[in-house]
Amino acid sequence: MELLVDSSVWIDHLRFGDDALAAALEENRVLAHPGVIGELALGRLANRHEVLDALSALPSCVVASHAEIRVFIERNQLAGSGMGYVDADLLASVALTPAARLWTRDRKLTECARQLGLAWQSP
Repeated sequence: MELLVDSSVWIDHLRFGDDALAAALEENRVLAHPGVIGELALGRLANRHEVLDALSALPSCVVASHAEIRVFIERNQLAGSGMGYVDADLLASVALTPAARLWTRDRKLTECARQLGLAWQSP
């Protein structure tokens, strides 16, 4: 199973290290998404260029179009859920990527991903 890793997991990994993420990276199971890379690019990263270049070199999940995201929001009744557009984009993109799951530490996003059967829980 491939994993789309949310910025919340990356931030923890970059600050403290995460053995589960390190293992997934070694097993080539980690997928990138431009929304996650963009969110991280807006933060203060040590080794900024190296980190962003490494993330950009990862394989990408299917990236949902704006139209696909809008349909996903309506079909899954996400309006008023408290999630942002990038979160909805990640969910829609994971739904379009065969055998992929979303790994996040954001509570609202985790709850929604679980309800939709798109969540991955670290061991």
